[in-house]
Amino acid sequence: MNRAIFQKALPLALMLAAASLFCSADSFGADSGKFRRLPVKEYRDKMKAGWLGQMAGVAWGAPTEFQFADKIIPEANMPRWSPPMINSAFGQDDLYVEMTFLCSMEQHGLDVSIRQAGIDFANTGYPLWCANNAGRTNLRKGIAPPDSGHPKFNSRANDIDYQIEADYSGLIAPGLPNAAIALGEKFGRLMNYGDGVYGGQFIGGMYAEAFFEKDPVKIIEAGLKCIPKDCQYAEMVRDMLAWHRRNPDDWQKTWQLAQKKYRQNPEYQKASNGGIDVKINGAYVLMGLLYGNGDPYQTIIISCRCGQDSDCNPSSSAGVLFTSIGFSRLPSILTQSLNDQTIFSHTAYNFPALLDVCEKLARQEIIKSGGRIEKDSDGSEVFVIPVIEPKPSPLELTWSPGPISNSRFTPQEMSQITQKNP
Repeated sequence: MNRAIFQKALPLALMLAAASLFCSADSFGADSGKFRRLPVKEYRDKMKAGWLGQMAGVAWGAPTEFQFADKIIPEANMPRWSPPMINSAFGQDDLYVEMTFLCSMEQHGLDVSIRQAGIDFANTGYPLWCANNAGRTNLRKGIAPPDSGHPKFNSRANDIDYQIEADYSGLIAPGLPNAAIALGEKFGRLMNYGDGVYGGQFIGGMYAEAFFEKDPVKIIEAGLKCIPKDCQYAEMVRDMLAWHRRNPDDWQKTWQLAQKKYRQNPEYQKASNGGIDVKINGAYVLMGLLYGNGDPYQTIIISCRCGQDSDCNPSSSAGVLFTSIGFSRLPSILTQSLNDQTIFSHTAYNFPALLDVCEKLARQEIIKSGGRIEKDSDGSEVFVIPVIEPKPSPLELTWSPGPISNSRFTPQEMSQITQKNP
């Protein structure tokens, strides 16, 4: 524990309470063989925590973003947490980009087409970088998805972008990994390809399982089932699990192993754009989950101190972890200053409206997937969610891509794209 940072901010009792909650049994998540039951009240509490985790991670890590490349952030350079910091997350692209996808589904239906999703993304006016920017530029040129994320047109297809904005896909699909996979095939294809898409599907799969599981290893293994076993991203996940078993108390040793293989070995730098590559940043997400031991603060600190995209990575790790804990069980120092009436930049959502649209879409997704909504003995609603084995997308390699789809927007579709490239 980094006492210099938390001695004043976090009483020891809160840390122990968070850890014990993380290790406790899930009272309603037992697998019946065919269905799992999740009270709607508990779903909303955990989904709310997932968004709060993203906000806390990105807000805390923001001052360090790309300030430390290929080196561990010293303890002295780790910002101190202050409760009002949470509200700085309302302006972060980690959050408002994925809300574009929620808005598309809210406006056009859960089964909105990939082409309409592309039109909606093309019409966004917020600043973008890396794969997001390349994908949106392609869309505005008339290159429709999935070609907008194909390496022939997008040199950033292996970047981190969909990974950092895939949280929504698991938060609206509790216990439904195939729904998270399908959402990646729709929204992840706007800007990414190969590992760039798989990273997001992996994140979505972890969130989906976090509604029922507290053990980080089991959550990670559930995410791993959502991506092709032969992709480099899956190899990275298996490595991180193995290195953690080998070095359970030394995250910096595991960091060094990840650095040697996924930054220094040319075999794992193919189609990479340096420190924004999805695999190394995904490793840092897992570093926080594996070595944070269920502590909200240590999870964020470790993912952040790994460097590179050091606000996005703790946002992902905290989002998954906090989902498994639930909002009502989080230490108050993380939640007490949240101004839930603030509108997220470039969206129409404040915090309550965001929760409402997620619950609305989750209800639809559960029914679509063969589940149902029942009432228990006191009249409270319960999601009854089918247990379905994940079916990963086909394997594709960003450095040796398959053929393009020759997908172009029609003149009528182009007339709907009102935002133009500079």
